[in-house]
Amino acid sequence: MTGIVDYGFYIPRFRIKTEEIANQWGKCGEKVERSLHIMEKAVAGTDEDVLTMAYEAAAPIIAANPSLKKTIGAVFVGSETFPYAVKPTSTMLAEMLDLSNDYLSYDTQFACKAATGALISAYALVKSKEVEHALVSGSDKANAHPGDTLEYSAGSGANAWLLGSKKVLLEICGWHTYTSETPDFWRRSGASYPKHAGRFTGVPAYFTHITQAVKRLMEKINIKESDISRVVFHMPNGTFPLKVGKKLGFTQKHISDSYIVSELGNSYAASALMGLAATLEYAKKDEVILFASYGSGAGSDAIIFRVTAEIDEKRRKFRDMIAQKEYINYGTYARYMGVTS
Repeated sequence: MTGIVDYGFYIPRFRIKTEEIANQWGKCGEKVERSLHIMEKAVAGTDEDVLTMAYEAAAPIIAANPSLKKTIGAVFVGSETFPYAVKPTSTMLAEMLDLSNDYLSYDTQFACKAATGALISAYALVKSKEVEHALVSGSDKANAHPGDTLEYSAGSGANAWLLGSKKVLLEICGWHTYTSETPDFWRRSGASYPKHAGRFTGVPAYFTHITQAVKRLMEKINIKESDISRVVFHMPNGTFPLKVGKKLGFTQKHISDSYIVSELGNSYAASALMGLAATLEYAKKDEVILFASYGSGAGSDAIIFRVTAEIDEKRRKFRDMIAQKEYINYGTYARYMGVTS
């Protein structure tokens, strides 16, 4: 059995309401909220970035089992907002965690599925017994051009996942990736903010890739909708995951525990995995979880997890961290995020 043996997450305490952003640009906050199904989002402070948040997410894993420092043979960080264009964040994370120097390390970039691609790579390394443990983090301090629709959703946060083959709490039963060249969202080298192709981000991008990845995975491992207990989708906004779930034959009940975008926004490479962490607060032994990330450019990683009895020892209270929040105004938000026109 190979899969997730421990996990962690970090949500900055600062929040900005959708209404506050809308008022800044003379928009109707209530209308924006109804359209995006996002009430507020998490915002990283001036002293927080991809590295510090990844550390906060991963540190509890190491603290719970210090012997991991010598057994982690791979460290990967997936993000869209790395602090350095040339210098790995993964090595700095390993140094902060006081790991040994005997590990494979690299950063991954594939928009919002950067970390799930790394998760699959880590799974392969552990399953092949090339390494005993692998650590993967999805972390982003997501930004958007002031006044753009993305500004209402682009949030901050991080999570960390330790993969191994002993005391597995989430067994990886199968995976499938569906990929194409679909330029729905991009940020050119040196540009401060990403751009997007508007409605093109929907049907040909998000919906096509997730539905194809999920359907092909279910066919590959011969699993039916009725076998699945919980579902987690990437959450670029509050409407897309609900629509794709319905399209694939799942109900609101399947998605509800992972649906945290309305309170936290879209933390880009951390987004779908944040939904998984939220789901694990309530997951039970032998439940089957369908997970599907999405990354613009474009691709979707679909993974089937099976929950084991180990979840009861490793379960972490996700919603307790959501509740620890402090609201800020737009001026403070702009300063924290380094917003420029």
